[in-house]
Amino acid sequence: MSKSTLPSPDERPNADVVIYDGNCRFCSNQVQRLSLLDHDERLSFLSLHDNQTTQKYADFSHDDLMEQMHVVNRTGNVYRGARAFRYLTRRLPSLWLLSPLLHVPFSLPMWQWCYRHFAKRRYRFGQMGQCDSDSCSMHLQK
Repeated sequence: MSKSTLPSPDERPNADVVIYDGNCRFCSNQVQRLSLLDHDERLSFLSLHDNQTTQKYADFSHDDLMEQMHVVNRTGNVYRGARAFRYLTRRLPSLWLLSPLLHVPFSLPMWQWCYRHFAKRRYRFGQMGQCDSDSCSMHLQK
């Protein structure tokens, strides 16, 4: 499955929108997995680098989008980082087994901390294979 086969918000206007770093190989692989788990077509996907993102979600800063995945649900609620993943565990039946672990009372700050530290290093994980662009090396230099 390639990035072009991910369903867009235009294709699924009633679906939640997952905004991810489309220049990150690791992130792209993960949203493709999410798409495969989305049997009920509840999600659509949008790279933060897509012009449609800045048009539809002008309130989101580029830096914030680069730091963490965003999920915008059908009613306009926004979930970021680990909270977004936690939300997805409730939306996709394939992820329901993870839901109790991520919803342990008072555990969200720990999950957010883990997510932030993992997200900062995501371009290193993208180098497990060949990077499609120079984005991996550019972010690794920071």
